[in-house]
Amino acid sequence: MAFRHFSILSLLIVALTYTEAAGEHVRHATEKKIEVVVEATVYCQSCEHFGTWSMIGAKPIPSAKVSVTCKTHKGQVSYYKVFETDKNGYLYAPLEGLKIQHYILDHPLQSCFAKPIWSPLESCSLLSNVNYGLDGSPLRYEDKRLVGSRYEAIIYAAGPLAFRPSNCSHSH
Repeated sequence: MAFRHFSILSLLIVALTYTEAAGEHVRHATEKKIEVVVEATVYCQSCEHFGTWSMIGAKPIPSAKVSVTCKTHKGQVSYYKVFETDKNGYLYAPLEGLKIQHYILDHPLQSCFAKPIWSPLESCSLLSNVNYGLDGSPLRYEDKRLVGSRYEAIIYAAGPLAFRPSNCSHSH
């Protein structure tokens, strides 16, 4: 009789363990992957608007390089990667591997910035300070998300970012 109670108890423990493990597996399988993304467009600013933040007459720069840097609330770099714009000068930069140690103090809005670092256009390769591009453009939250059944991207905007032609006179 004791053996029978032991085997029923053993079966119950095994069944409960299996059910919990299966539930854990289902929970992990249905968890959404949440990603932080930075988007921006990189332009060549026209000489007419040199020295301003105006993008009137600006042309997008394909294959421009933009760095995204994030720092902890203690000032240490926690993320750095260089991304390339597409054929329309558009940057979509998923920050894969970004670790946020303190949710409020190390939040991407406070800790990350985008900076144009290289233009493939020899005629338009000087950095411009449009949207603080020289020091790094802060991110903005514009309530933009991509949502799938197992994926969610929270998209932050930077810029627009710009380079300028080197042959602009300073009198404009």
